[in-house]
Amino acid sequence: MNKKEKYCGYIAIVGRPNVGKSTLINEIVKKNISITSKKKNTTQSNITGIKTNENYQSIYIDTPGVHCYDIKTLQIIKNTNLIIFLMDRNIWKKEDEIIFNQIKQMNIPIIYTINKIDKLINKNNILSYIDILFKKTNATEIIPVSVKKRSNIILLEKIVEKYLPKNQHIFPKTHITTNSFYFSISEIIRKQLILFLRDELPSILTVKIESIEYKFKKLHINAIIYVKNKRQKKIVIGSHGEIIKKISMLSRYYIEKEINKKVYLLIWVIEKIK
Repeated sequence: MNKKEKYCGYIAIVGRPNVGKSTLINEIVKKNISITSKKKNTTQSNITGIKTNENYQSIYIDTPGVHCYDIKTLQIIKNTNLIIFLMDRNIWKKEDEIIFNQIKQMNIPIIYTINKIDKLINKNNILSYIDILFKKTNATEIIPVSVKKRSNIILLEKIVEKYLPKNQHIFPKTHITTNSFYFSISEIIRKQLILFLRDELPSILTVKIESIEYKFKKLHINAIIYVKNKRQKKIVIGSHGEIIKKISMLSRYYIEKEINKKVYLLIWVIEKIK
């Protein structure tokens, strides 16, 4: 290979909720750029992670975990060079079938990636499942991994590199995400909403960073949590403001940990104007 040749491409990570898509992208770029949680609808936006390894630049798109992809997300997937279809051990569910039927028509190479193999009691089960997958999907690439234990992650990255087209790198090698600083802060706050609130509520709330200003040796952040009605507002604030206090306290802690600066965080809970 000519050492001057560069390879660069986009990879969509798809799969039903809670199979480990966000954890995978975080492990690849070695930074928490995408929220991880056992609750559904954790990832709302398409998070982009960038991994540059010498001549290869892989741009990963973490798609929301859904039972069926909408037109907008399908269009994003169609514009990628490769798909990582992430699934859970030897469990093929109806959601997997729906997603498979959506992506198999795209004429894009697919790496079928079986996650959480560390949780298998009988490791031989994975062999029979791989055989079933080969027959069902006509796959050329099937790889078992454990994202949590980092098992086979480097191998997965090497397989990805085989599919990257010859292209100049789009991002500087130091870039690991296209997420803005405002977006990253809003995601830290949203993660606390997911931890403290019921399953369905965080997915319909919006977090917006109004302003960020450095003064008096602190980063002053004003954030708004938009809710749809008074009932949602009462839930987010909690009795005597207990919930919003906890959300604010933990958000501030994780923001300070992320940026290594003291933070003053003010969060408002506001009803959206219809």
